Amino acid sequence: MVLRTLCLILLLAISSSSIAETYTLKFATLMPTGTAWSKILDDWVKEVEEKSNGRIKFKMYSGGVMGDEPDVLRKIRKGQLHGGMFTGYGIGRIYSPARVLEMPFLFKNVDESDYIREQIMPDLEIGFRESGFELLGWPEVGFIHFFSTQRITSVDDIRKLRIWLWQGDPLGEAFFKAADIKPIPLSIIDVYTQLSAKHGSIDTVYTSTFGAIALQWYSKLKYATRIPLTNAIGGLMVSNRFYNKLPEDLQQLLKTTGKTMSDEIRLNAREENRKSIDILEKNGIEFMFDWDEVNMDEILAIRDSAAVYLEQTHYIPAEMFARTEKLLTDYRHRTANQSNDEPGTAQTTTEQPVESPAKDISD
Repeated sequence: MVLRTLCLILLLAISSSSIAETYTLKFATLMPTGTAWSKILDDWVKEVEEKSNGRIKFKMYSGGVMGDEPDVLRKIRKGQLHGGMFTGYGIGRIYSPARVLEMPFLFKNVDESDYIREQIMPDLEIGFRESGFELLGWPEVGFIHFFSTQRITSVDDIRKLRIWLWQGDPLGEAFFKAADIKPIPLSIIDVYTQLSAKHGSIDTVYTSTFGAIALQWYSKLKYATRIPLTNAIGGLMVSNRFYNKLPEDLQQLLKTTGKTMSDEIRLNAREENRKSIDILEKNGIEFMFDWDEVNMDEILAIRDSAAVYLEQTHYIPAEMFARTEKLLTDYRHRTANQSNDEPGTAQTTTEQPVESPAKDISD
């Protein structure tokens, strides 16, 4: 009898040890379902679940059902959610120095922003980790334009508009303050409602060309600027509380697949944003206010004033700006020299044709 009991205990121990522990990753994003980006995200979820042999399972909350990004972050910190895909707005609430990559009118094209991102990414990953999050990947929203019910032909025109500000966004606040623009703060969840209302509080927004379609904002607007405000960043994040509980192989699985998926979204975003320009124009959106119509001294003064404000408020430290500017200056000199060394070869660029600056926006 004793021997049989011991055998039973041994069998139960062996059986329980062979059952792998499972982890449910509760994940939220503002990204609407049914878009090209959401399909890539869905494919990633399936890949992780399959490659982990079901040890990681996802519970997805898409389309902002968990609220705006500050709401999602609060729920992550409470343990109600574990991760999400964030825009620069959410990223800034985790580790604000990363938003140096979103400074208005800083980069001439995506080649420059890609290079700077690669150079500073190791430090950003440390910053996110120390702030309680593990960075899995770096997707991209893309070039951001103003969209309005009113014509925009100058910065003075923008000052007269009822323009939306993503409520609580320090980078947006700094830019509008520097440009002497008085925006209307709203959650992104409320934008479509206010655009749709007969006497809504806003008539102008800013988003990528693809975002204008995905969020259906374009249907309430008539005009868009050709000049992009910035190239908006994105981040795929999970909380350290969740990530550190995972076995090493599952951590590595999330990191490798998350990076691959984010890179795919970034490249897809650039292509979709290019295609979206034609779609928007065919749907009655008129693009105007190009680089040859802008006062570059005014634009650069606005950017520099915003940078000073962000330094003073410690949102983006002065040393981060200084490092970025040094890296960018060196990169531009190097690429210019390469172009001069090969006068018969045109310099390759991946910038979007409608959004390529006609003038030098460096200092």
